[in-house]
Amino acid sequence: MSKSTISTFELFQMFPDQDAARVYLEGRLWPKGPVCPCCGLGERVTVRKGKPGFYLCNQCKEDFTVRTGTIFERSHVPLHKWLYAMYLLVTARKGISSMQLAKEIGITQKSAWFVLHRLREACGDDLAKLQGIVEVDEAYFGGLEKNKHESKKLKAGRGAVGKSGVLAMRERGGKMKAMQIEDADTDTLHRAIHANVEVGSAIHTDDAAAYKGIGGLFFDHETVNHTAGEYVRDGVTTNGVESVFAVMKRGIIGVYHHASKKHLGRYVDEFAFRLNDGNVARHTLDRLNSFVDGVAGKRLTYKNLIH
Repeated sequence: MSKSTISTFELFQMFPDQDAARVYLEGRLWPKGPVCPCCGLGERVTVRKGKPGFYLCNQCKEDFTVRTGTIFERSHVPLHKWLYAMYLLVTARKGISSMQLAKEIGITQKSAWFVLHRLREACGDDLAKLQGIVEVDEAYFGGLEKNKHESKKLKAGRGAVGKSGVLAMRERGGKMKAMQIEDADTDTLHRAIHANVEVGSAIHTDDAAAYKGIGGLFFDHETVNHTAGEYVRDGVTTNGVESVFAVMKRGIIGVYHHASKKHLGRYVDEFAFRLNDGNVARHTLDRLNSFVDGVAGKRLTYKNLIH
């Protein structure tokens, strides 16, 4: 086995069937033994006789498996196929399309699309704040007005018209956070920065007016004047966070082709996870472990997905 990654063949050797995948997931999600997802107790759990992986909670009398209360709940896709889908998502630099995933694991494109959105649901909710030097920038995703059919053109101007905004914050030499935003106004950007960056950190942005006033008591704010062709000045730059958008846009355009405003937030969470816990500098199994750690409590139904 490689010191930094594992091949697809090695992954299949580790998880050749659903039982092997179930044992791995149980060990990861329940390191001290089965825990009822309904009442949270693990002291009074019995194994259903003749049914490996099926448990009964003697406290609340509920049956459960390792799928219950996770993104896997009520899915007919075998668990080892779920693990392979996770492997593909963390090892593909720009993501994997539902068409490609359907071919890889032998399910329909509709099911693969649902699987991918469930996996993206497990990528969000990182509560740790960024600190040190934090680069902040925003970008817009959506088709160009000139490329749309005449009936779909908004005819309301250029720039961000008809597009969805994304705000990204990247810690110099560390993690990053990204989120979908309704508007890149002063109130929205300031609230997001205060919610995700430790007080006392240095904030680097471009010269957009919406960032004015973020410095002072809480942050040390430095800017670079992109309008004047300035991109680096004495260590002040936003090149790091802009590289996040470079990867994200290449993935949206080249792999997914389109991300609607309704689902864009989950795509953003996927790219953020791949750049953080899914970083290629970490061993593939460590990345897979981090993915599994986020599946609990993240159930997503098809009804809610398409609502």
